[in-house]
Amino acid sequence: MTGTLLRRPEVRAHDLLAAFAVPRHFADATFESYRPDPAHPSQRAARERLAALAGAIAAPAPRGLARLVRRAPEPAAVYLDGGFGVGKTHLLAALAREVGEHVVYGTFVEYTHLVGALGFAATVRALSAHRLVCIDEFELDDPGDTVLMARLLRELADHGVALAATSNTLPESLGEGRFAAEDFMREIQSLAERFDVVRIDGPDYRHRAAVGPAAGLPDDEVRARAVGEGVTCDDFSDLVAHLRTVHPSRYGALLDGVRRVGLTGVAPLTDQADALRLVVLVDRLYDRDVPVLLGGSGTEGLFGPAMLRGGYRKKYYRALSRLSALTP
Repeated sequence: MTGTLLRRPEVRAHDLLAAFAVPRHFADATFESYRPDPAHPSQRAARERLAALAGAIAAPAPRGLARLVRRAPEPAAVYLDGGFGVGKTHLLAALAREVGEHVVYGTFVEYTHLVGALGFAATVRALSAHRLVCIDEFELDDPGDTVLMARLLRELADHGVALAATSNTLPESLGEGRFAAEDFMREIQSLAERFDVVRIDGPDYRHRAAVGPAAGLPDDEVRARAVGEGVTCDDFSDLVAHLRTVHPSRYGALLDGVRRVGLTGVAPLTDQADALRLVVLVDRLYDRDVPVLLGGSGTEGLFGPAMLRGGYRKKYYRALSRLSALTP
C-alpha cells in the first residue's frame, strides 16, 4: 500500500526538541572516522581542536555546582569555517557524539523554526538546560533570522552553554579566504570575541565534478516504483500546496515512518516562498537518508535562474545537490 505526505502531524514541544539530534546521515561520524587530508594540515588541526573541546565539555562538573550545564574553558564556542566537502558537518556531529548527554544538534533553519513554534523565551529555557548547542550551516542571507540567532546564541552563552557552528559557504565564494568567517563575526557582533574560528581548508568546490540537473523519470515509472509499506507517492504541485499549510518545524514529522518518496509531475517553481519550503523538506529527507523518485522534469529548472542568482542561492544549490544524492 502506498502512502502520502499530504498529512498534518501533531507535534508536541517535547517531540520537537527530541528531534534536535545528529541526523541519521551522520549518526556514525566520529573523530576517528574523519580522515584529514595530509595536504591540508588545517583538517587535522580542526579535528584536534574539537576533540579537545569535547573533552572539556564532557568533563564532570566541579563538586558543589548544582547546575547541569558546565561552561567549557574560554573560548566556549567554535566556528568551523570552510568550503564545501571538507568535513565540517562530520566534525560537528563527532563533537556532539563525543560529548554525549545534554547536547542539542540542528541546522540554523531548524533553530529559527523552533523559536517560531515555541517562542523565544521558551526556546532559551529549553536549550539552556544543555551543555552544548550545535548549529550546522549557519546562514547569513536573512537579516531578521541572523539577528534572532545572534540574540539566541548570546542568551545561551550567558547561561554557560558551549556553542559550535559551521559555515554555509556559496560554491563561488570558496577560495576567498575568511569570507564566511568575517561575515559571521560581523553579524554576531558582541558574541564575536567568544568564538574561536577554526579554519578547515580543502579542495575548492569548483575543481570537483559539478552536480548538473537531472531529468525526471516518467511519471508512470515513479508510480510503479513508489509502492509498498513506508513508501509515499504524491503529485508535486499537491505537495507544494500542502507544505504551505504545515509549519516547517513539522516537516520532519511528515517523514516519520517513510522509507521512500515518489513525486510525479515535478516542475520548475516560480514562487520563492514555495521554493524555500521545498528546501526545508529536502534537508529533512537528506537528514533521514530517504530516497526520492522524481518524475516530471526532475531537477531541471526546478529553481529558476533568478533564484540561483539571488540571495538564497546557496540554499537552492544545497537542495539540488542533496536531491541528486537521494535519487536512486
